[in-house]
Amino acid sequence: MHYYSHYHSPLGPMTMASDGEHLTGLWFDGQKHDRATLDDHSVQDEDLPILQETRRWLDAYFSGSAGDPQPSSQLPTAPALAVDGSPFRRMVLEILRSIPPGRTMTYAQIAAQVAQRTGRERVSAQAVGGAVGRNPISLIIPCHRVVGSSGSLTGYASGIGNKRRLLEMEGADTSRLFGP
Repeated sequence: MHYYSHYHSPLGPMTMASDGEHLTGLWFDGQKHDRATLDDHSVQDEDLPILQETRRWLDAYFSGSAGDPQPSSQLPTAPALAVDGSPFRRMVLEILRSIPPGRTMTYAQIAAQVAQRTGRERVSAQAVGGAVGRNPISLIIPCHRVVGSSGSLTGYASGIGNKRRLLEMEGADTSRLFGP
């Protein structure tokens, strides 16, 4: 059984999803791939403990007091339930969790880390982009902290404007970043 709840963020409405124990999804409503872990049998539950914990974390995050550079350590997450669970995607999501607030990493840097961890000579930054774009747990797994090698604000499922605003909220220097 899957459960969901809504959250009203300063950047717009969001939906949270859970398997009852773990957070399996967090999306800005209307973003690409939103509600990927929900089906027609999902039940709205505003009182589910993991969704209440997520709501508290989001309140702290949007008030600027989240503090923990690795928020996924605070919440039991299960992104593999929402994606194909391949070792490649799990590794990319793990690397995303390591990016501290206010910092960015490029798709190419993530690709280089995956290549190093897997013993490959090279991994495609485009393949990394595909995995990042399918991140089912926005903010908690911070895909908004990934930018293009040239400093371009590309590839955020909730829109480039939200990506810039999230980075600014975290204190990132966005003056060197540009977007369409």
